[in-house]
Amino acid sequence: MRAAAAILTLSLLGACAATGPSRFQADYHRLLQRCEAQGGVLTPTGATTGRPETENACRITGGASRIER
Repeated sequence: MRAAAAILTLSLLGACAATGPSRFQADYHRLLQRCEAQGGVLTPTGATTGRPETENACRITGGASRIER
């Protein structure tokens, strides 16, 4: 009986792990694409919230100036 319960538990855990990228990874990838489209680089903020938009900031590099050339 215990062996059957252990097998069932392990198979359910395995199914959960094989469902593809997590929501965090998908949100992070979307955030990364938006940041790079603006000419920026994602940098960690140091926060640990489980939300990529609060754990990372888009630092704009180059071209971001109010001075006209």
